[in-house]
Amino acid sequence: MLIAVSTAPVLAGYYFYYVAPPSGRTNYGTLVQPQRTLPALATTLQDGSAYDLRSLRGNWVMVVADEAACPEACQKKLWQMRQIRAATGKDADRIERVFLVLDDAPLSTMLLREYDGTHFVRARRSELQQFLALPEGGQLGDHLWLIDPLGNQMMRWPQGAEERGIKKDIDRLLKYSRIG
Repeated sequence: MLIAVSTAPVLAGYYFYYVAPPSGRTNYGTLVQPQRTLPALATTLQDGSAYDLRSLRGNWVMVVADEAACPEACQKKLWQMRQIRAATGKDADRIERVFLVLDDAPLSTMLLREYDGTHFVRARRSELQQFLALPEGGQLGDHLWLIDPLGNQMMRWPQGAEERGIKKDIDRLLKYSRIG
């Protein structure tokens, strides 16, 4: 009886590890597999000067890509990035926000003011489609991406993602990451 009680937890552990492993996952967003390293993109700031996104290396970078008109769904993602960054508290300085503008139209002054602190960068759609991981049939304007401090795209959230789920993912990454 003593041997049965002693070996039961070990046998149960082997059973659940090899025969019936847990199928749940802990992240809300989709992990990008394999990770994609940030290439040298031809990007510019609003004033036309060259800008290298790799200069943000060392920080976690939340990225949104859309047209300069920034429809309601785009503004919601910008709002989510701002709120999530603010909600991280003392870790807010570890996160940068980037809005990749896909056309040459001017950005509204209200948009620039409301999301102050966001890097507004113009980029070519063709280059971004090669770098940013999209599901089949997905559009650049549908997602929010996360680039790690080493410059690798590592997570994607779909349009309409809940702030609470995104925040939990970010909090977990910031807690266990020793970089950025």
